[in-house]
Amino acid sequence: MQDSIATKGRLFTVGIPVHKGMPWLRPSIQSLIAQTCPDFEVLVILDGPDPESRAYLDTVSSLHLRVIERPAQGLVATLNHLLDECRTPWLVRQDADDISYSHRIERLRDALLAHPNSGMLCSRARYHADGHAIGCFRSSHGSPDALRRIVHGGRLLSFCHSSVALHVETARNAGGYRSIPLAEDADLWWRMALLADIHSIPDALTGFRQNHSSVSTLHHDQQQVAGVYVQYLLLSTLWGLAPRPFLEVRDSLATLVPRRWSLAKRLLRNGNIALGENHYLPALANFAAAFAVNPLFLLRRLRDEFSPRLLSNGLPPEIFWRKRQCLWT
Repeated sequence: MQDSIATKGRLFTVGIPVHKGMPWLRPSIQSLIAQTCPDFEVLVILDGPDPESRAYLDTVSSLHLRVIERPAQGLVATLNHLLDECRTPWLVRQDADDISYSHRIERLRDALLAHPNSGMLCSRARYHADGHAIGCFRSSHGSPDALRRIVHGGRLLSFCHSSVALHVETARNAGGYRSIPLAEDADLWWRMALLADIHSIPDALTGFRQNHSSVSTLHHDQQQVAGVYVQYLLLSTLWGLAPRPFLEVRDSLATLVPRRWSLAKRLLRNGNIALGENHYLPALANFAAAFAVNPLFLLRRLRDEFSPRLLSNGLPPEIFWRKRQCLWT
């Protein structure tokens, strides 16, 4: 039902930013209808005209659903709008092309009861395509202290953004989402880790869809540089240095991105997409090309799939320190 009554007693709002969400929005919403714990809100913000998504959402009658339409302002502004409009203590992230497994809200509720002072909850995620999973998202999982040590060590946390639940007040106190397109989530997470505990749920509760039209696919190279800038902001805070605006250091940061590593990552993503589409020969060709470009990257990625070790993102901080004259002066 379209819920216009203020939330009473609910803990969670699933927030979905939508920009031309069909056809993936339908299975995304259906995954929420199928939740074993139904006591949550769903808040959808349509970022720009999207009559097809709006028409579908108008047919949904079995959720506490609220839909906000507005002129297009971009993802970062939409995520902050979700934080502002959230009427429950917790905002559960979900993209319009991802799904929540049926016990997600139930497991989040149980985790919150066990860790009531958490600032953020996260789970594992599996790559999802047409109903079947094709591997795990590379995620940081450990105790709150272990995750905080990653950040204090100058590295970034790695989560699937659709696997995260944010304590709204803590996220606001951290400054919310900053205007760092393509890396706004990672930028918020390190600031959250310095303010509050992040608790990990060891199970996969989210299905993350890779496709050729996703932001990560279309803007792969730019996203790598944006991620390096987020690490630069973290190191600036840790080292007490004043960071420069992105455009002033973008070219210098781009030289830090290992090209063969970035290319191998792109090829691996393309292989996963082809595999999810049951295009086995193109998938094999992309995996073979990734191995030829950077065999160590592919071997490490396979290790990460099965290893219990604590994972992080980012470059060795000393690389930034060696470039400090051009990055901070």
